[in-house]
Amino acid sequence: MPHASQLTREFYVRDTRLVARQLLGMRLVRRENDLRLSGIIVETEAYRGEEDQACHARVGRTARTQVMYGPPGHAYIYFTYGMHWMLNFVTEGEGYPAAVLIRAIYPEEGLDLIQARRNGQPRPRWTDGPAKLCQALNIDGRLHGLDLCAPHSEIFVEEGVPISDASVTNAPRVGLYTVPEPWKSIHWNFQLKVKGTLFEEQKVSS
Repeated sequence: MPHASQLTREFYVRDTRLVARQLLGMRLVRRENDLRLSGIIVETEAYRGEEDQACHARVGRTARTQVMYGPPGHAYIYFTYGMHWMLNFVTEGEGYPAAVLIRAIYPEEGLDLIQARRNGQPRPRWTDGPAKLCQALNIDGRLHGLDLCAPHSEIFVEEGVPISDASVTNAPRVGLYTVPEPWKSIHWNFQLKVKGTLFEEQKVSS
């Protein structure tokens, strides 16, 4: 059976923007054999529908985007710039392409291994970006399409603590230099404020 606090498919079937917001404060877990690597999700972005010109599905259903059209609660993992992997969670109803990009986590478990994989970078830089967290957690294309809700899944999300709206900032999505408006500036980036929280150390020392 799944872990008692593992998020179920019902969590992911909802509006992508709501899922992206509510993932803040949840715990992303990467299981490697008998090891657990994990961190609290502190930044996400929503991408939804063929109409969203920042979403990969803007070109329709392809071999690359097929997973986005499938059941929610699966991993959409893609390679970018010829060097980086990105982890996304498929959301909404089957047949509607949407996903949440996991942009940053605050590492909690498996710190020695995470540090080694980040090549001696200071802790604030271990997982403060989507490519960095994939490197730290050993997430790549081999895990593309993984069911996040399956028992003993290698990647899943555990329930965290509720995050108040006052603790969340909204901003335009990152790096959309050639995306037309309104998609370039729409505030679908969700980030947990760090001042006065256990995440403050990570950001303040960066």
